Amino acid sequence: MKDNRFKNRTEAGLLLSKQLSEYKNTNAVVLAIPRGGVPVGHIIAKELQLPLSIVLSKKIGHPNNKEYAIGSVSLDTVITENHTEIPPEYIENEIISLRKKLREKQKQYMGHQNPIDVTNKNVILVDDGIATGNTVLVSIRMLRKSKPAQIIVAVPVVPYNKISLFEKESDVFVYLLAPEDFNAVGEFYEEFNPVEDDEVIRMLNNTPSN
Repeated sequence: MKDNRFKNRTEAGLLLSKQLSEYKNTNAVVLAIPRGGVPVGHIIAKELQLPLSIVLSKKIGHPNNKEYAIGSVSLDTVITENHTEIPPEYIENEIISLRKKLREKQKQYMGHQNPIDVTNKNVILVDDGIATGNTVLVSIRMLRKSKPAQIIVAVPVVPYNKISLFEKESDVFVYLLAPEDFNAVGEFYEEFNPVEDDEVIRMLNNTPSN
């Protein structure tokens, strides 16, 4: 890493692995957030000799600007921010539509494999960085329902003003960079290419899954 930038997601994963070395060869599991979190999680799982899987969620976009997130949805959990101007019917319809897409993605990435059982295990939840944090938050709250021993959130970069939130929401929060001046995750990587679906599938198939 130079000038507070990672070369790529591989370097970020290697650096995080060193911070997570106590979990090597334990009952921990690595759950990555597709798509960008999967290359980071793949390296961590490989270095720590742990199983790798995914946790899926999608942002709920504002009706007037789909890129502006007003919440997040997973297969069984919803987080919404207080936007009183948005009709409840819009949010309900978005939840139904997004969950349909999530089920399709689950099948595409995992086939007919059952999700990893995380009950009483240490879960290392990985993404390539945190921006708004909604995706990671909804993932944490979904995972809590499965009663893991601990949830360890591990990310290369997080805005400084989000640290206390994730220290509170997770049991352990591991990060490498926490800049005060933060616009987007990609600005902290020299290479930040889009991750394609076939790359996600290949990485999941090349890592132990149980």
